[in-house]
Amino acid sequence: MPPPEHPLDAATRLERLAEGLYRGHTSASYANMVGPFGGVIAATLLNAVALHPGRQGDPIALTMNYAGPLADGAFTVEANPVRTNRSTQHWLLAMRQEEQVAATASAVLASRHATWSALEARFPDVPAAQELPVEPNLERAPWTRSYEMRFVEGAMRLSSPAGQAADSRSTLWIRDAPPRPVDFISLVAICDAFFPRLFVRRPVWAPVGTVSFTTYFHADAALLAANGKAPLLATARAQQFRNGYFDQTAQVWSERGVLLATSHQIVYYRE
Repeated sequence: MPPPEHPLDAATRLERLAEGLYRGHTSASYANMVGPFGGVIAATLLNAVALHPGRQGDPIALTMNYAGPLADGAFTVEANPVRTNRSTQHWLLAMRQEEQVAATASAVLASRHATWSALEARFPDVPAAQELPVEPNLERAPWTRSYEMRFVEGAMRLSSPAGQAADSRSTLWIRDAPPRPVDFISLVAICDAFFPRLFVRRPVWAPVGTVSFTTYFHADAALLAANGKAPLLATARAQQFRNGYFDQTAQVWSERGVLLATSHQIVYYRE
Protein backbone atom coordinates (compact mmCIF):
# COMPACT_ATOMS: atom_id res chain seq x y z
CA MET A 1 0.00 0.00 0.00
CA PRO A 2 1.55 3.34 -1.04
CA PRO A 3 2.19 5.92 1.71
CA PRO A 4 -0.31 8.80 1.99
CA GLU A 5 0.43 11.88 -0.11
CA HIS A 6 2.26 14.60 1.78
CA PRO A 7 0.13 17.77 2.25
CA LEU A 8 2.67 19.86 0.30
CA ASP A 9 2.55 17.48 -2.65
CA ALA A 10 -1.26 17.55 -2.54
CA ALA A 11 -1.28 21.38 -2.39
CA THR A 12 1.08 21.75 -5.36
CA ARG A 13 -0.39 18.90 -7.46
CA LEU A 14 -1.13 19.94 -11.05
CA GLU A 15 -3.19 18.26 -13.76
CA ARG A 16 -1.91 18.65 -17.32
CA LEU A 17 -4.50 20.21 -19.64
CA ALA A 18 -2.18 20.85 -22.59
CA GLU A 19 1.54 21.39 -23.07
CA GLY A 20 2.51 24.18 -20.69
CA LEU A 21 -1.01 24.48 -19.23
CA TYR A 22 -2.02 22.93 -15.89
CA ARG A 23 -4.93 23.00 -13.47
CA GLY A 24 -4.57 22.99 -9.69
CA HIS A 25 -6.64 23.60 -6.57
CA THR A 26 -5.99 25.50 -3.36
CA SER A 27 -5.42 23.54 -0.14
CA ALA A 28 -6.80 24.25 3.32
CA SER A 29 -3.49 23.01 4.77
CA TYR A 30 -1.74 26.12 3.41
CA ALA A 31 -4.44 28.75 3.94
CA ASN A 32 -3.30 32.17 5.06
CA MET A 33 -5.18 35.13 6.47
CA VAL A 34 -6.18 36.14 2.92
CA GLY A 35 -5.85 33.41 0.29
CA PRO A 36 -3.13 30.75 0.27
CA PHE A 37 0.32 31.06 1.85
CA GLY A 38 2.56 32.78 -0.71
CA GLY A 39 5.24 30.11 -0.41
CA VAL A 40 2.88 27.39 -1.62
CA ILE A 41 1.90 29.56 -4.60
CA ALA A 42 5.59 29.87 -5.50
CA ALA A 43 6.05 26.11 -5.03
CA THR A 44 3.09 25.41 -7.32
CA LEU A 45 4.46 27.58 -10.11
CA LEU A 46 7.88 25.97 -9.77
CA ASN A 47 6.22 22.56 -9.93
CA ALA A 48 4.73 23.53 -13.31
CA VAL A 49 8.28 23.98 -14.58
CA ALA A 50 9.34 20.66 -13.06
CA LEU A 51 6.48 18.85 -14.83
CA HIS A 52 7.08 20.42 -18.25
CA PRO A 53 8.62 17.99 -20.77
CA GLY A 54 10.91 20.76 -22.07
CA ARG A 55 12.60 21.39 -18.73
CA GLN A 56 16.43 21.39 -18.76
CA GLY A 57 18.52 21.76 -15.59
CA ASP A 58 17.76 22.71 -12.00
CA PRO A 59 16.28 26.02 -10.78
CA ILE A 60 18.77 28.72 -9.88
CA ALA A 61 16.30 31.63 -9.58
CA LEU A 62 12.57 32.18 -9.21
CA THR A 63 10.94 35.63 -9.02
CA MET A 64 7.31 35.78 -7.92
CA ASN A 65 5.01 38.78 -8.37
CA TYR A 66 1.73 38.54 -6.48
CA ALA A 67 -0.81 40.46 -8.52
CA GLY A 68 -3.93 39.82 -6.45
CA PRO A 69 -5.61 37.45 -4.00
CA LEU A 70 -6.30 33.83 -4.93
CA ALA A 71 -9.71 32.56 -3.79
CA ASP A 72 -10.30 29.04 -2.55
CA GLY A 73 -10.89 26.77 -5.51
CA ALA A 74 -9.43 25.84 -8.88
CA PHE A 75 -6.85 27.81 -10.85
CA THR A 76 -4.70 27.35 -13.95
CA VAL A 77 -0.95 27.72 -14.40
CA GLU A 78 0.85 28.49 -17.65
CA ALA A 79 4.55 27.59 -17.93
CA ASN A 80 6.40 28.73 -21.04
CA PRO A 81 10.11 28.20 -21.75
CA VAL A 82 10.96 31.39 -23.64
CA ARG A 83 14.63 30.68 -24.39
CA THR A 84 17.06 27.80 -23.91
CA ASN A 85 20.79 28.44 -24.13
CA ARG A 86 23.70 26.05 -23.66
CA SER A 87 23.78 26.52 -19.89
CA THR A 88 20.56 28.34 -18.92
CA GLN A 89 16.85 28.07 -19.62
CA HIS A 90 14.42 30.96 -19.10
CA TRP A 91 10.72 30.65 -18.23
CA LEU A 92 7.65 32.84 -17.88
CA LEU A 93 4.78 31.65 -15.69
CA ALA A 94 1.30 32.86 -14.80
CA MET A 95 -1.39 31.70 -12.39
CA ARG A 96 -4.96 32.61 -13.32
CA GLN A 97 -8.35 32.19 -11.70
CA GLU A 98 -11.52 33.00 -13.63
CA GLU A 99 -9.48 34.92 -16.23
CA GLN A 100 -7.87 37.13 -13.57
CA VAL A 101 -4.10 36.98 -13.10
CA ALA A 102 -3.29 36.09 -9.48
CA ALA A 103 0.50 35.78 -9.83
CA THR A 104 3.23 35.95 -12.44
CA ALA A 105 6.76 34.63 -12.25
CA SER A 106 10.02 34.22 -14.09
CA ALA A 107 12.33 31.28 -13.53
CA VAL A 108 15.87 30.47 -14.61
CA LEU A 109 17.18 26.92 -14.76
CA ALA A 110 20.80 25.92 -15.27
CA SER A 111 23.05 22.93 -15.68
CA ARG A 112 25.80 23.25 -13.08
CA HIS A 113 29.40 22.19 -13.69
CA ALA A 114 32.20 21.61 -11.18
CA THR A 115 34.26 24.82 -10.83
CA TRP A 116 36.15 26.80 -8.21
CA SER A 117 33.69 27.60 -5.41
CA ALA A 118 33.80 29.59 -2.15
CA LEU A 119 31.35 30.46 0.61
CA GLU A 120 31.48 33.98 2.09
CA ALA A 121 28.32 33.84 4.23
CA ARG A 122 28.82 32.37 7.70
CA PHE A 123 26.71 29.62 9.27
CA PRO A 124 25.24 30.97 12.53
CA ASP A 125 26.41 29.65 15.87
CA VAL A 126 23.16 28.17 17.23
CA PRO A 127 21.89 25.35 19.44
CA ALA A 128 20.90 22.10 17.71
CA ALA A 129 17.26 21.83 16.66
CA GLN A 130 16.40 19.16 19.24
CA GLU A 131 17.55 21.48 22.04
CA LEU A 132 14.79 24.00 21.27
CA PRO A 133 11.00 23.78 21.78
CA VAL A 134 8.58 23.72 18.86
CA GLU A 135 6.82 27.07 18.41
CA PRO A 136 3.00 26.92 18.74
CA ASN A 137 1.08 27.39 15.50
CA LEU A 138 -0.47 30.76 14.71
CA GLU A 139 -4.26 30.55 14.67
CA ARG A 140 -4.59 33.44 12.24
CA ALA A 141 -2.39 31.65 9.71
CA PRO A 142 -3.42 27.98 9.26
CA TRP A 143 -0.40 27.32 7.02
CA THR A 144 1.87 27.42 10.08
CA ARG A 145 0.49 23.98 11.05
CA SER A 146 2.38 22.66 8.01
CA TYR A 147 5.77 23.55 9.53
CA GLU A 148 7.77 22.63 12.59
CA MET A 149 9.52 25.81 13.77
CA ARG A 150 12.07 26.02 16.59
CA PHE A 151 13.21 29.60 17.23
CA VAL A 152 16.69 30.60 18.33
CA GLU A 153 15.65 34.27 18.28
CA GLY A 154 13.03 36.56 16.81
CA ALA A 155 9.80 34.63 17.36
CA MET A 156 6.74 36.72 16.56
CA ARG A 157 4.90 38.01 19.64
CA LEU A 158 1.98 40.19 18.55
CA SER A 159 0.78 42.64 21.22
CA SER A 160 3.87 41.91 23.30
CA PRO A 161 4.09 44.09 26.41
CA ALA A 162 7.82 44.46 25.72
CA GLY A 163 7.00 46.80 22.83
CA GLN A 164 9.22 47.47 19.81
CA ALA A 165 12.18 45.14 19.27
CA ALA A 166 15.71 46.37 18.55
CA ASP A 167 15.76 44.72 15.14
CA SER A 168 13.73 42.35 12.97
CA ARG A 169 16.13 39.41 12.83
CA SER A 170 14.80 35.86 13.27
CA THR A 171 16.80 32.63 13.38
CA LEU A 172 15.03 29.29 13.53
CA TRP A 173 15.18 25.63 12.65
CA ILE A 174 12.36 24.69 10.26
CA ARG A 175 11.07 21.69 8.34
CA ASP A 176 7.83 20.46 6.81
CA ALA A 177 5.23 18.92 9.13
CA PRO A 178 4.96 16.01 8.76
CA PRO A 179 8.66 15.74 7.82
CA ARG A 180 9.33 15.53 4.08
CA PRO A 181 12.61 15.22 2.16
CA VAL A 182 13.64 18.68 1.01
CA ASP A 183 13.59 19.43 -2.72
CA PHE A 184 13.21 22.60 -4.78
CA ILE A 185 9.43 22.63 -4.26
CA SER A 186 9.66 22.53 -0.47
CA LEU A 187 12.73 24.78 -0.35
CA VAL A 188 11.09 27.68 -2.18
CA ALA A 189 8.09 27.46 0.15
CA ILE A 190 10.36 27.49 3.21
CA CYS A 191 12.09 30.61 1.86
CA ASP A 192 8.74 32.39 2.30
CA ALA A 193 7.88 30.80 5.67
CA PHE A 194 9.12 33.75 7.73
CA PHE A 195 6.59 35.89 9.53
CA PRO A 196 6.56 39.44 8.11
CA ARG A 197 9.48 41.36 9.58
CA LEU A 198 7.12 44.17 10.59
CA PHE A 199 5.52 41.86 13.17
CA VAL A 200 8.89 41.01 14.70
CA ARG A 201 10.20 44.58 14.85
CA ARG A 202 6.92 46.20 15.89
CA PRO A 203 4.65 43.49 17.31
CA VAL A 204 1.21 44.94 16.62
CA TRP A 205 -1.30 43.76 14.02
CA ALA A 206 -1.33 45.52 10.62
CA PRO A 207 -2.39 44.48 7.09
CA VAL A 208 0.62 43.18 5.13
CA GLY A 209 1.22 41.36 1.86
CA THR A 210 4.21 40.30 -0.21
CA VAL A 211 4.39 42.08 -3.56
CA SER A 212 7.51 40.51 -5.09
CA PHE A 213 9.62 37.58 -3.88
CA THR A 214 12.85 36.20 -5.38
CA THR A 215 14.65 33.01 -4.38
CA TYR A 216 18.18 32.11 -5.48
CA PHE A 217 19.00 28.41 -5.28
CA HIS A 218 22.60 27.56 -4.42
CA ALA A 219 22.09 23.78 -4.22
CA ASP A 220 21.48 21.23 -6.95
CA ALA A 221 19.06 18.31 -6.71
CA ALA A 222 21.71 15.88 -5.42
CA LEU A 223 22.74 18.23 -2.61
CA LEU A 224 19.12 18.65 -1.53
CA ALA A 225 18.51 14.91 -1.64
CA ALA A 226 21.46 14.35 0.71
CA ASN A 227 19.69 16.51 3.34
CA GLY A 228 16.73 14.15 3.54
CA LYS A 229 14.17 15.15 6.18
CA ALA A 230 16.65 16.95 8.46
CA PRO A 231 15.60 20.43 9.64
CA LEU A 232 16.99 23.52 7.93
CA LEU A 233 18.40 26.59 9.65
CA ALA A 234 16.79 29.80 8.42
CA THR A 235 17.55 33.44 9.12
CA ALA A 236 15.69 36.56 8.02
CA ARG A 237 15.76 40.29 8.63
CA ALA A 238 14.56 43.56 7.13
CA GLN A 239 16.83 46.39 6.01
CA GLN A 240 14.33 49.24 5.65
CA PHE A 241 10.74 50.02 6.64
CA ARG A 242 9.53 53.10 4.77
CA ASN A 243 6.24 54.61 3.63
CA GLY A 244 4.20 51.44 3.34
CA TYR A 245 6.84 48.95 2.13
CA PHE A 246 9.67 46.97 3.70
CA ASP A 247 12.18 44.48 2.37
CA GLN A 248 13.02 41.08 3.80
CA THR A 249 16.21 39.11 3.12
CA ALA A 250 16.82 35.52 4.18
CA GLN A 251 19.25 32.59 4.15
CA VAL A 252 18.40 28.89 4.38
CA TRP A 253 21.11 26.40 5.42
CA SER A 254 21.39 22.65 5.83
CA GLU A 255 22.25 21.48 9.34
CA ARG A 256 25.73 20.66 8.00
CA GLY A 257 26.36 24.32 7.22
CA VAL A 258 25.67 24.26 3.47
CA LEU A 259 23.95 27.40 2.14
CA LEU A 260 21.00 26.06 0.13
CA ALA A 261 19.14 29.24 -0.85
CA THR A 262 18.86 32.98 -0.30
CA SER A 263 15.75 35.07 -0.83
CA HIS A 264 14.64 38.68 -1.01
CA GLN A 265 11.18 40.20 -1.02
CA ILE A 266 9.36 43.51 -0.87
CA VAL A 267 6.27 43.64 1.34
CA TYR A 268 3.38 46.09 1.52
CA TYR A 269 2.10 47.22 4.91
CA ARG A 270 -0.60 49.60 6.10
CA GLU A 271 -1.36 51.13 9.48
